[in-house]
Amino acid sequence: MSAADEVLDVVDREDRVTGQAPRGEVYARGLIHRCVFVQVKDVQGRIFVHRRTASKLVFPSYYDMFVGGVLGAGEGYAEAALREAGEELGVTGLEQPEPLFKFLYEGPGGAWWSYVHEVRCALPVRPQESEVAWHAWLAQDELEARVAGGEWRWVPDGLEAWRRLREFRRRLAG
Repeated sequence: MSAADEVLDVVDREDRVTGQAPRGEVYARGLIHRCVFVQVKDVQGRIFVHRRTASKLVFPSYYDMFVGGVLGAGEGYAEAALREAGEELGVTGLEQPEPLFKFLYEGPGGAWWSYVHEVRCALPVRPQESEVAWHAWLAQDELEARVAGGEWRWVPDGLEAWRRLREFRRRLAG
């Protein structure tokens, strides 16, 4: 089965399931669905950053500071966060990512409910070749400079999640 054939839950603006459709149809019709974002940090606090493969259906060859993806039909956010992080990082035994907040992304590529998580990974990573073309662990300040510098094309939904995560942490800090 190709990624375009995977069945997803279609949801409304309140994140209530209204039906199901294949991913290709969801994307083509701009239907709202569900997605998880997982920020992964190593034991030194560096953030996992990667460039998506050219074969991705959405934002091919763009950079991202999250791992994650869409939820399959009937899948919960927590379950998807652990599954997606494990798959993309190529690890088993990862701790359950911590859920932080959820928002409705509306922008380039469509609209989807996005649940942001974070997890620390002390395991050696072997990123999934079908998802990740390149990867590195970047310190927070280096990532900030890369985002501000404009030389890398970042996935727009990841940038929105990044901005919201920074604001979320500022509010927590007081």
